[in-house]
Amino acid sequence: MLQKIKKIDGAIVVVLLLLMVVSIFAIYSVTHGREKLDGHHIRMMMYYAIGFVAFIGMTFLDYRILVKYAIYIYLFGIGMLVLVSFLGETKNNAQGWLTLPGGLSLQPAELFKLILILFLAAMLVRKNKSKLLFWRDVVPLGLLTLFPFLIVLTQNDLGNALSYVVILAGLLWIGNIKYTHALIGLVIVASSAIAGIMSYIHYHDEIKTFLTDIGRSHWIERFDPWLVPEKATEKAKYHTTNARIAIASGGMSGDGYMKGDSVQTNRVPYTYSDSIFVQIAEEFGFVGAALLLLLYFILIHRMILIALECKDRAGPFLIVGIVAMMLYQIFENIGAFIGLMPLTGITLPFISFGGTSLLINMASIGLVMSVRLHGQHEEEDLPDPIINHVSVKSV
Repeated sequence: MLQKIKKIDGAIVVVLLLLMVVSIFAIYSVTHGREKLDGHHIRMMMYYAIGFVAFIGMTFLDYRILVKYAIYIYLFGIGMLVLVSFLGETKNNAQGWLTLPGGLSLQPAELFKLILILFLAAMLVRKNKSKLLFWRDVVPLGLLTLFPFLIVLTQNDLGNALSYVVILAGLLWIGNIKYTHALIGLVIVASSAIAGIMSYIHYHDEIKTFLTDIGRSHWIERFDPWLVPEKATEKAKYHTTNARIAIASGGMSGDGYMKGDSVQTNRVPYTYSDSIFVQIAEEFGFVGAALLLLLYFILIHRMILIALECKDRAGPFLIVGIVAMMLYQIFENIGAFIGLMPLTGITLPFISFGGTSLLINMASIGLVMSVRLHGQHEEEDLPDPIINHVSVKSV
């Protein structure tokens, strides 16, 4: 046990502690004295306490056990997503929460990101470094990702649904996909994205009518400020416009802690959760935002180093999936407030208020640490139950 403790990456632990401090102080700044929000920083402390328990538990759990039973974990995750479609609680137009005893809530779509990483890693490791074939490997893995993607999309959770696609892309790349297939896929995705954007701009009214008819009118409020701001309603532009004003007013060094005019007067919604980056940028300026990004860089850099040092094949797959997940969340969250991405309601990892998101992120880093502790053996010793008979080829 002592030898394992010595192997824990101290830099990652320090970064997590610093992110915790940033999160708690940022949440306190925009929730203190506000009705229904006062005390959220205390709750975030509790979430972090639980998160560190998850981090430690995952660190000392041999990740190869989870890879072993990935098929069962995947089926459990699908069951949770289906369950929330019927019994889920709706918040901010998304039906994505299950109410647990004690008034706690669980967001299965967040949990499924880690489950998907485990499952895809288990499937890819059985390829034994051989090239992925399009129909035998890429298409089945794509379909196994598309199924939960569609379920979460029907729950109006576009942000988490898109993260599944990013995870799949990252794992296919490290999974030894053929360069020609990767290039074709990149061309298709880029062409589809450009065609979709141009179609939305030129056929805005028709698309608006269609989305309204199918009950997705809130998507219009997210895409209009990004693509056609001149046609967006004042309500649709309110969030991102005020967020950019707040970020710009922060300047180089910020307005000062608890002195940000826009975030303190509640002109920017959800500054304690999805929009917490705006609070940091306004009150700490470019310097504060850059330091936060530096912490993320150090965290991701250390994870990549662990992947490079791992001798077991499953370890790098898991880490690349986690890195892809976090990079997407960081880019999407911050990009939404500086005009690079549409607003999808994705949380900023380790900073935004939210129990499920923090728990999954802490467990993910614990999984990375488990790779560092247990990934020094070349034999995967993968089991069998069903998964031995369910290869990527048979899927």
